[in-house]
Amino acid sequence: MSSGYDRVVQPAAGDEALENHLGGDEAKNYRQYEFDMVAPHVGRSMLEIGSGLGHFAEQFLPRLDRLVVSDFDPYCVEQLGKRFEGRDDIDVLQFGLPTDIPLEDKVDTVVLMNVLEHIEDDAEALRSLARVTQPGGRIIIWVPGYMQLYGDFDRKVGHVQRYTPKTLGATVAKAGLDAEVLKPINFLGGIAWWAAVRRGGVGYPDPRLVKIYDRTVVPATRLIERFIRPPFGQTVFCVARVPQQ
Repeated sequence: MSSGYDRVVQPAAGDEALENHLGGDEAKNYRQYEFDMVAPHVGRSMLEIGSGLGHFAEQFLPRLDRLVVSDFDPYCVEQLGKRFEGRDDIDVLQFGLPTDIPLEDKVDTVVLMNVLEHIEDDAEALRSLARVTQPGGRIIIWVPGYMQLYGDFDRKVGHVQRYTPKTLGATVAKAGLDAEVLKPINFLGGIAWWAAVRRGGVGYPDPRLVKIYDRTVVPATRLIERFIRPPFGQTVFCVARVPQQ
């Protein structure tokens, strides 16, 4: 089975990786936004898929008894090994989904940040993850939203698709999971993305604009979304439960 990673023009990680601009040093507020959305749903043992260089997973260490980081990219796996060297409570794995994940002891939480959109057989990928998740555990999914926002950037980084709550919900149900949380988020970011990438013809995020976006749009988005549920967004967020056996 193939995935969007087979068609990536630029590596998924590294100092100049396109996707890293959206959650790296140029976007500290956005990274905090991601963490604050995900953290309330994370238990004591976590498997992260597509860990990249490990920045995101590392933030959870104070609350975890066990962490498993993973990636498809050999460069990422090498860097993860160096980052977490000597930690008995952290395992580093290399694999691409869907597959039989080489994990003996199940975890209570799986996290996928901007991963599922790379995989053609997304439901089977989620089934792979469910097999290594404890019954009643959670699979947390963060994916780019809405095909109206699909552009050159998506093609360059190997996105097979962008999701709506309806299409992601259908994938989650097909995988045999129960959607506990399923909603669009980052409403203002979606408008900004549409204006810059779709209308403005920008092929990828300009780091200078990312910094401005991070300082202005992200805080405003967080404030607005405390009070209203947006009708659409740059991202679709889902917390899926693995059924009790």
